[in-house]
Amino acid sequence: MFPRARLGRPRRRPDAMLGDKGYGSHAHRDELRHRRILPVISRKGSPNIKGIGKPRYVVEQTFALFHDCKRLAVRRERRTELHGAFISLACALICCRRLKQCRS
Repeated sequence: MFPRARLGRPRRRPDAMLGDKGYGSHAHRDELRHRRILPVISRKGSPNIKGIGKPRYVVEQTFALFHDCKRLAVRRERRTELHGAFISLACALICCRRLKQCRS
């Protein structure tokens, strides 16, 4: 019998990683370069990278929407399956609310 393949799409390495200044240490940058991923991270004490605002806004807005669900604001579940299930439920609720807004 052959081993089962993993379900889902095959994993693909990202070309670049967008990060906060908190992840701008040399260790994080070196690790990303080691994995052949371009780090797009502002350095501490320097002005923000221009043009990075739109993608960051999407990420921050998504986190803000997740934090509307109080249970996800502070992770209380010890099991990752339960936390993943609550994230999926929150995504469904967010999509439902957005669709209702678009219809009205």
